[in-house]
Amino acid sequence: MIDQTIIVYILLAGVVLAFFREWAPPDVVALSAMMALWATGVLSTDDLLSVFSNPAPLTVAAMFVLSAGLERTGCIDVIGGLFSRVAGNTEMRVLIVMMILAAVLSAFVNNTPIVVVFLPIVVALSRQSDLKASRLLIPLSFASILGGTCTLTGTSTNLIIDGAAQDVFASRSEPFQPFTMFEVSKLGLIYAAIGFVYMLTLGRKLLPARESLQEVVADRKKRHFLTQVMVEESSPLVGKTLIETLIKEFPEARILEVRRRGTVMTDPLDKLVIEARDRIRLTVHGASFEDFKMTGGLQFPAQRHLQVSEMETQQLKLMEGVIGPQSSLAGKTLRELRFRQRYGVLILAVHRKGVDLRKRLEQVRLRVGDTLVLEGTVDGMNRLGRAHDFLIMDEPPKRDVKSPAKRWIAAFIVLGFVIGASLGSAPISGLALLAAVAMLATRCLEPKEAYGAVQWTIVFMIFGMLALGKAMESSGGAQQIANLIESGFGNASPIIILGVVYLLSSIMTELISNNAVAALLTPIVIGIAANLGMDARPFIVAIMFGCSASFATPIGYQTNTYVYGAGGYRFADFPKVGVPLNLILWIAATLLIPLLWNADLSYGEWLTGIRP
Repeated sequence: MIDQTIIVYILLAGVVLAFFREWAPPDVVALSAMMALWATGVLSTDDLLSVFSNPAPLTVAAMFVLSAGLERTGCIDVIGGLFSRVAGNTEMRVLIVMMILAAVLSAFVNNTPIVVVFLPIVVALSRQSDLKASRLLIPLSFASILGGTCTLTGTSTNLIIDGAAQDVFASRSEPFQPFTMFEVSKLGLIYAAIGFVYMLTLGRKLLPARESLQEVVADRKKRHFLTQVMVEESSPLVGKTLIETLIKEFPEARILEVRRRGTVMTDPLDKLVIEARDRIRLTVHGASFEDFKMTGGLQFPAQRHLQVSEMETQQLKLMEGVIGPQSSLAGKTLRELRFRQRYGVLILAVHRKGVDLRKRLEQVRLRVGDTLVLEGTVDGMNRLGRAHDFLIMDEPPKRDVKSPAKRWIAAFIVLGFVIGASLGSAPISGLALLAAVAMLATRCLEPKEAYGAVQWTIVFMIFGMLALGKAMESSGGAQQIANLIESGFGNASPIIILGVVYLLSSIMTELISNNAVAALLTPIVIGIAANLGMDARPFIVAIMFGCSASFATPIGYQTNTYVYGAGGYRFADFPKVGVPLNLILWIAATLLIPLLWNADLSYGEWLTGIRP
């Protein structure tokens, strides 16, 4: 029989590789690993079920609901409106106001909706003030990340690490005091201060001035128009496909729909045979139109020899949008969605992680965080915005919000949660669930909205990764890795090993999900601390901040992914700005954690490893 530790190592390697290569969605990868552990006998049924009793995933889900309550009642929009009023039109002032507001909000609610709300506001402000969005959006993401490090609930990684640590110590029958709401604030506030100073000085000089994807496409596309024509009896189109005729003459034309006797035809364009009196809606480059005539109307010259009657023509609007976290479009192709027929809007480009996906656009499977350039009429764009599947970047979002009374109720619910958590009156997980239920009971959020607000992919990925962490602990794999790390550094002082732990967590977070890294490394660092005969708490804090402070790539943290396409960034822009900040914060954490969490060693003992 294969040793259980070997099975765990094989699954661990497979999971990390699958995350990195994106072979499947993260939740599917993690849950598959969990079931493989059960099927191979590494985890018993009781072990498997005990994973679902961990408070971390439920607390994370509750925090999503609280964030949605604040967003749905307009609380976050009020803060966004405040930003618009006081930000001014100079880059430095905008940066200062934006970063302060984003950091403060992110300390108490999930930072993803903060960035989602601020993104279109910042983009709209940058266009009105003739500023470059690329000079503002990386600081927005970084500020939300830094704010999240200031409290236990500010980022899901803190909750996961705290929950995983409780599990490890419970399995070892050793006492462990759960982290309190503001225990990490003493380092988090220092982190935020360092990050702010850096972004307003050196980091600001490294920020690129890039054109957005929409501006790049707009330069190439120039003017486009939407026109609707009716095929006449004598038209040469009759009996032929559009590929053979209209598109052959106007290769840049895009067919939105063909309507026959009131019914939209769904046949592929290369097979759809045109009949007399068919109505065709298409977009055509502005060069295909004659200039405005004295009558003020646009003339489509092709109508003469194609013998089609022009029914309506209007200039199209170009807009940019991001697939949001609750979008129903994620995971589907444009062909499956029948996007043109559904919204009457064309997608001209999809931007994902530095790649412009233009080839075979109909077959691109959309993902959360994809940036899309859209072209359509004003009515079509409004219809798209009301669907809540896109975060439209061109203007601040207009949403239907609850009454002002609900706004106050939602704010007091969150305030009550924060006060209760800070006083330690009850476990944070219980208080978070109570606050989430209060949002529903007071109708600040409808049940359907609450279920839709939870990013279930993250929640189930956490369950799967906690199961893998549990298997690493129970099989002895975590302790073996801890022994290997410790032996690799020989007689190095504790502060050096602490720095290595932080650096390892930071590097892994830049490559795969921060939540996955948090669940994987927690049992390992507890094993390292046990080998050193030290309190594990400083090492746990090190991975909390190492997993949360992700600045060097656009894929390590979701907020970085959101601003990536919207700012027109290249992949290299993130390491250029983020690596220096990562290094500065790594040094700060390595030096400060022994000072702030020094229950069992003096600072001199941390430096030398020599105890009296």
